[in-house]
Amino acid sequence: MKGSIGAERRVRFAGVRLLATCAAASLLVCGAIPTQAQDSTEGRLKKVEAEVRALQRKVFPGGDGTFFEPQIAPPAPTAGTGPQAPTTTPLTDLLGRMDAVEAQMNRLTAQIEQNTNRINQLEARLGSGAAGPVVDGAAPAASAPPPVSASQSNLSAMSGGSSAVQPASVTTTTKAPAAVPSASRLQAVQAIVKPQTGDPGDDEYSYGYRLWEAKFYPEAEQQLKLFLEKYPKHGRASWGRNLLGRAYLDEGNPLEAAKWFVQNYQADKNADRAPDSLLYLAVSMKQLKDTKRACIALAEFSQTYAAEAAGRLKSLYDSTRNGLTCN
Repeated sequence: MKGSIGAERRVRFAGVRLLATCAAASLLVCGAIPTQAQDSTEGRLKKVEAEVRALQRKVFPGGDGTFFEPQIAPPAPTAGTGPQAPTTTPLTDLLGRMDAVEAQMNRLTAQIEQNTNRINQLEARLGSGAAGPVVDGAAPAASAPPPVSASQSNLSAMSGGSSAVQPASVTTTTKAPAAVPSASRLQAVQAIVKPQTGDPGDDEYSYGYRLWEAKFYPEAEQQLKLFLEKYPKHGRASWGRNLLGRAYLDEGNPLEAAKWFVQNYQADKNADRAPDSLLYLAVSMKQLKDTKRACIALAEFSQTYAAEAAGRLKSLYDSTRNGLTCN
């Protein structure tokens, strides 16, 4: 009896142990499932967070941690250094290059415009036969009246400035060719007969005088210049230079006339028409409204040719002085 009771207890104790073991195993198995699920969720969450941070770095470069703390923070400025200059982008580089190209284009455009203006001025001057340098961006200034130079007595004061009158040469052409004369003018000029005497030089001068007397001033100027070229030492040379100045003066060109009057006076102070040229020089200066030089010429005339001033040329001398205030 006792033996059966002990066996029964052992069986019951073993069953209890088996149940306990099963329960424990069941608890272990059941507890492992939530743990594995928790680990999987944590890994997926970390992966998503990493991917979001990577996306943030692309969309918001240099993010300030508003949404997620950046993995690499910008370096803190060191002591003694100012704020870091922002790095340039391809767009700013492109804009800088475009600005440089536009500035270069503006400079080239300005240079082309200046060159075009100079070429146009040069072509215009060449077409008109004018001479002299061309100034940038501006038309050439008109030349000052040529100076009058004199070496004798008080007339030398007339060359004291750059605007004095220089004597003209015989072959110098000072005006553009005249227009083609009309048939009636040619016929009238041809009607004036050229003298035929034993002195060809005097004939040339006399023919110029006849043309001047008939008021054919351009034709007279041409004839008198021809006479002076062919017979520069002729006895009528002083008459020819003086009459050439008279032709220009009567034509309304006192500046050109003054050149010939000065040249004739300086060529020979004792020549036949030297007094006339000096007095007509004063007349030319008066017409040019150059009172100072007109008075100088008058003073020189009255001192050098006192007899002429009181005799043959008195009327012209008085009329020239009239209206002038000379010191």
